[in-house]
Amino acid sequence: MTALLDVQQLSKSYRKQTGLFRYRTVQALHDISFTLQSGKTLAIVGETGSGKSTLARLLVGIEKPDAGDILLAGNTVTTSHYRQYNHTIRFIFQDAAKSLNPNQKIGQMLDDVLRLNTVFDATQRAQKVRLTLKQLGLLNEHIDYYPHMFSGGQLQRVALARALILDPKLLILDEALTALDPSLRAQIVNLLLELQQQSGLAYLLISNHLRLVRHIADDVLVLYQGKMLDYAPASEVFSNPQHDYTRKLINSSQA
Repeated sequence: MTALLDVQQLSKSYRKQTGLFRYRTVQALHDISFTLQSGKTLAIVGETGSGKSTLARLLVGIEKPDAGDILLAGNTVTTSHYRQYNHTIRFIFQDAAKSLNPNQKIGQMLDDVLRLNTVFDATQRAQKVRLTLKQLGLLNEHIDYYPHMFSGGQLQRVALARALILDPKLLILDEALTALDPSLRAQIVNLLLELQQQSGLAYLLISNHLRLVRHIADDVLVLYQGKMLDYAPASEVFSNPQHDYTRKLINSSQA
């Protein structure tokens, strides 16, 4: 079976200035490979500076890798063709409030996504906006709300609506659940699992919340200073981690 996402030997480095006319190369990612099937969740974990955010930027085309390939449904993705994959892969940021335009009503925001990425007419766009809001437990009246009029949990649902309105196959969640309080996090996680079961969505979850990872992830990839340490089914990583670093991460989450 062809993987939805197939990352092959991905590497990325940066040239940083260390003094007057002095530079050094920092290896952010080195030889990263993994696959993700439809309907599954892969968690990427690691401390700050491990390369998690760099990996996310490469996957959504914000930056270009130095080496390696990214394949979506068997097709190699290049930075010049990322726009055509807007319907397949979508990104949800850590802070939903900051990712939304405070001066734009939610209905208009969602309509803009459809207008720029589909051939829907105004009637079709309006219908799709209403259906997407309903799918995420929001009301028709929320079309005329501004971001500041929503609660934290509702804002996360709005962020999900903006991503899901194009019917993607893969969502990248960059610490998107970390800031929520436990009850709201549980609601959003249950919603994500329900959507995954209904549509076969795949999730790439970037998180250091290992209790959440243990609950939601099918597979776990552990990064340390840009390198892969552990990559296995979640049950194996948590029951039999192969590296001391992974064991420390797990033990610290249980403290």
